[in-house]
Amino acid sequence: MTRMSGAAGIALALAMAGITPAHANARREQADVYAAGSQRLLYREEHLVQPGASPERWVVYRCPDGKPFARKRVAAGGARPDFALEDARDGYREGVRGAGDARQVYVGLAGKETSRRVPVPADGVIDAGFDAAVRTHWAQLMRGETVQLRFLVPSRKQFFPVQLRRMGSADWNGIRAERLRMKLDTWFGFAVPEVTLIYARDGRRLLEFNGTGNLRDGRGRNPQVRIAFQPQAQLASASDLAGVARLPLDGRCSF
Repeated sequence: MTRMSGAAGIALALAMAGITPAHANARREQADVYAAGSQRLLYREEHLVQPGASPERWVVYRCPDGKPFARKRVAAGGARPDFALEDARDGYREGVRGAGDARQVYVGLAGKETSRRVPVPADGVIDAGFDAAVRTHWAQLMRGETVQLRFLVPSRKQFFPVQLRRMGSADWNGIRAERLRMKLDTWFGFAVPEVTLIYARDGRRLLEFNGTGNLRDGRGRNPQVRIAFQPQAQLASASDLAGVARLPLDGRCSF
């Protein structure tokens, strides 16, 4: 996610015929991103996921007309992966890199990034690693327990304590689901709206995210959004994965 939240990572298991064994489980997941409380489409997300011994996720952000304008790469790392986000509309970049008990967190316009080496707590969560954290603590959440985590806010180069808890069962377009809520554990002098997540009960895959988006609008702010994922993933090929890094980012939509 991001300046304030990570749009959480997603996982669906699909077998794929007719591709090389290294990409036998590669998949494409798509989502529509709406302005909170409305049906106004802001942009779309296309997730290309390669599981396995060295898993990685690429996210392509597309304008409503289909033109890509930003991308993100999330490397292996469980709840604390490295990631790199670039938005070609204004050159904004943010990410995490490195290894060990401290990581390099950077944000800013291309060529003008600021960075800081940040200690990573044992309960730390970075970007799409939130999905791994949900899966790890699923049994606790289903028992009604509150899970305490520390979530990285890249723009502040700091981990903040958050609470994650189950809010109840839900029916999401005919899919049995569970509603989760994440909020700051205490007051830090800045307002952060709560994040609501809807996960499928079977498969524990993310279906919907409601909260602060990880892309900036035309005023340089992170808007409140609703991200709705398509219920089923699609097949992805080796060429799909290989082409993401070279994809021209020529979309110029503003939202």
